Amino acid sequence: MEALIKHVQQEYIEKKDFPDFSSGDTITVYYEIREGEKVRTQFFRGVVIQIKGEGLSKSFTIRKMSGTVGVERIFPLNLPTIQKIEVNKKGKVRRSKIYYFKDLRGKKARIKEK
Repeated sequence: MEALIKHVQQEYIEKKDFPDFSSGDTITVYYEIREGEKVRTQFFRGVVIQIKGEGLSKSFTIRKMSGTVGVERIFPLNLPTIQKIEVNKKGKVRRSKIYYFKDLRGKKARIKEK
């Protein structure tokens, strides 16, 4: 079964080249939004909380603060609407999934830069 899934992924899913990033990094994801006939590009800038999966089925979660409300978004890495990913800052964290980051406020919510 796994061999069949790998075969289908290799044949039908096109691999995109994006820069390497890890948890704690601040990145900007540019993606297309379709509204009827119109297509526009929107960006989402935030801190990577987790990277999940492997190979072509990898996905990552980004968290940003919109005013006083935290907003999280999950992006599959091979989503066809993703145009590009920019790494703004490399963060220094000690865990691969930084769920504790959700509870931090103010100065404690800062991540040191590498």
